[in-house]
Amino acid sequence: MRRGVERIRGLVQPWTPPDPSPERTWPERSCVDQRDEQEFAEYFAAKRDAVRRTAYLLCGDWHKADDLAQTAFVALHRRWKKIRDRAATDAYVRKTLVRAVIDESRRPWRRERQTEVLPEPVADGPGLADRVATREDLLAALKEVPPKQRAVLVLRFFDGLDVGAAAQVLNCSEGNVKSQTARGLANLRQVLNREVETNG
Repeated sequence: MRRGVERIRGLVQPWTPPDPSPERTWPERSCVDQRDEQEFAEYFAAKRDAVRRTAYLLCGDWHKADDLAQTAFVALHRRWKKIRDRAATDAYVRKTLVRAVIDESRRPWRRERQTEVLPEPVADGPGLADRVATREDLLAALKEVPPKQRAVLVLRFFDGLDVGAAAQVLNCSEGNVKSQTARGLANLRQVLNREVETNG
């Protein structure tokens, strides 16, 4: 019996703490962290306005656009050290932004309420011959398009992405992007035509 215990003791090694010197020393890790923070700050300064503008096109409200852009940049900052391909950073921010807009539109307190009585259209305004579709008209009409279709239209026609890139951002098939584009354009035309008929 004693011989068995001695044999087991010989097999079991006492615990020793790990080597206190990790691969990088503390000052080296601190320097890398500062470099990452500097790179993120430079990226943020370069892309802030473009991301905010895309967020505005997606939601139609500058205050919400600021919140959505902030959400996208906070998510990016959390993953900054893990992003190996810095060229893919724009795609990651775009995808985060679109998902935030769609999530925001799904929240019940954000939904618009239907009313039975529509406000009377303003009779003062130029005639159809004098009227030119302005950017404001387009942005107002874009607000009335459903969120996913709006996201596809903004990515395709304002950000200039092709079908494949938009499908990657939205995490869906290219066929879905094409059908959402067709539906979104049809809805946008319908809203613009209604606006022309109403305000003449």
